[in-house]
Amino acid sequence: MGKQRVVVGLSGGVDSAVSAWLLKQQGHEVVGLFMKNWEDDDDDEYCSSRQDFLDAASVADVIGIEIEHVNFAAEYRDRVFAEFLREYEAGRTPNPDVLCNAEIKFKAFLDHALRLGAGKIATGHYARVRRVPAHPGMPDGPHDESSAGALDRARVREAGGRFELLKGLDASKDQSYFLHRLTQAQLSRTLFPVGELPKTAVRRLAAEIGLPVAAKKDSTGICFIGERPFREFLNRYLAHTPGPIRDDRGRTLGEHVGLSFYTLGQRKGIGIGGVKERGVPRGGGEHAPWFVARKDLERNTLYVVQGHDHPWLQSQRVEADDASWISGEPPAPGALAAKTRYRQSDAACVLAPNANGAFALEFGEPQWAVTPGQSAVLYDGEVCLGGGVIAGTSI
Repeated sequence: MGKQRVVVGLSGGVDSAVSAWLLKQQGHEVVGLFMKNWEDDDDDEYCSSRQDFLDAASVADVIGIEIEHVNFAAEYRDRVFAEFLREYEAGRTPNPDVLCNAEIKFKAFLDHALRLGAGKIATGHYARVRRVPAHPGMPDGPHDESSAGALDRARVREAGGRFELLKGLDASKDQSYFLHRLTQAQLSRTLFPVGELPKTAVRRLAAEIGLPVAAKKDSTGICFIGERPFREFLNRYLAHTPGPIRDDRGRTLGEHVGLSFYTLGQRKGIGIGGVKERGVPRGGGEHAPWFVARKDLERNTLYVVQGHDHPWLQSQRVEADDASWISGEPPAPGALAAKTRYRQSDAACVLAPNANGAFALEFGEPQWAVTPGQSAVLYDGEVCLGGGVIAGTSI
C-alpha cells in the first residue's frame, strides 16, 4: 500500500490512538476524526463524549496530527436508534453495535472521510482485512479506488480481487462479530492497524509513546448508552406493560415490568426469588437460579426456568434473516462455524441458505440462550463470512 491520506476514527480510547500512531509511523498523512453520535444527555453523569473528545484531542496533539470533530447524532438516531427501539418493542434484543458499524462508522464516517480526500479510513477494531488477488500470481499492489462510495463488488474485483474480513490476532479481543455486515466497497477502503497485535502490546506501545490514554479503561457499554444502567436508559423510551412471570409448569411467580426489559438467558434483575413447594423444582433445587427463557408477546407473559441447562434454554437449530455476506454472495451450504453471541467460542454447524436473504444453521451441540434480534455470524476458520439477524430457534 502506497503512502496516502488516512482518516482515523479517534474515539478517545487507546486502540484508536495506537492505530493513528502506527499509521503515522508508516509515513501516511493521518487525520483524526472524532465522531459524536449521541447528544440527548450531554450533561448526564454517564455520557462521556466530552471527556472522550478531550482525550482524542490530546492524543492528536502528542502524535502531531490534525483532528476534526463531526456530529453524526442525527444519522445515528435515524439509522440506528430508531431500529434499536423498533426491535425492543417487537420483543427482540437487537445489537446496536453491529448496526452502528454498518451505518455510521463505515458509511457516514467513510463518506465524510472521502470528502476530506482520504484514500483509506482506519479504526481501532481488533480485526484484519486481507486482499485476495483476482488471478493467481497477480501482485497484490495498489489499485485505483476512486469513487469508493459507489464501488460495487464487480468493480472491486476488476480493481484487483476481493477482500476478506479476518479475526483479530488477539482472540480475546477479536471484534469481527460486530463487523460482519461490512461490504466489499467498505473493506476496500478500511485499515485495522491494531488487528495484528495483542491488546497487551497495544497498551505497552501506548505507554512507550507517552499517549495520555495508555491506561484508560476500555469502554464496555453499548455504543451510545455508555456505562449507564441499561433498564434505566430504556425506561425513557419504551412503554411499561406489566404482566405475569410464569415458570415451565405454568405457576405464576411474580410480575414483570414489560417484556422489552428482559432478554433470554438473563439471570439478574428478574425480580423473583425461590419458589418453595414439595419436591425439587425441575432443573435444580429450591434455590437454583432462575433464567429468562421465553417471551409470549400475545399473552404478555415472561417465562423463566431454573437451572442453566434447562431444555428451554437450548437450541440446536437457528433461523436467521436479513443476511449480509462480505463477499456479496452466500457461502456454499455445508460445514462451517458460527457465533450466536459475541462472547462465545465458534461452534460447529451446517449452513442451509434459504431464499430472500434467510438461512438456517444446524449445530452439532445445543447452543445456550440463542436470542432473536442478535446476530448469527459465520466463520470459515479465521475468515468472517457474514451473517444475519436471529429470527427463531428450535431444539
